[in-house]
Amino acid sequence: MSTTVTVKGQVTLPKKVRDSVGIKPGDRVEVRATASGAVIIEKPNAASPYKARLYAIAKRRIIRGVTTDEIMEMSRGEKPRPRGKR
Repeated sequence: MSTTVTVKGQVTLPKKVRDSVGIKPGDRVEVRATASGAVIIEKPNAASPYKARLYAIAKRRIIRGVTTDEIMEMSRGEKPRPRGKR
């Protein structure tokens, strides 16, 4: 299915596409480009569970009170050095 971009940069979504995802006149949609050059158009509520999970993971800050150097030492199996002696 293809469509044409107007002089104003507008695109008409084909009726089959609108009907399949439940987009109605006046609905808001999110548009984003991917690294591969694709364009994704989705209803905001369809994207929110994914975004909510990402934000929840980011807020958890799984590792607290440990420096990057200490993490690297642990991953190498080294004995951590006392703080302040780096």
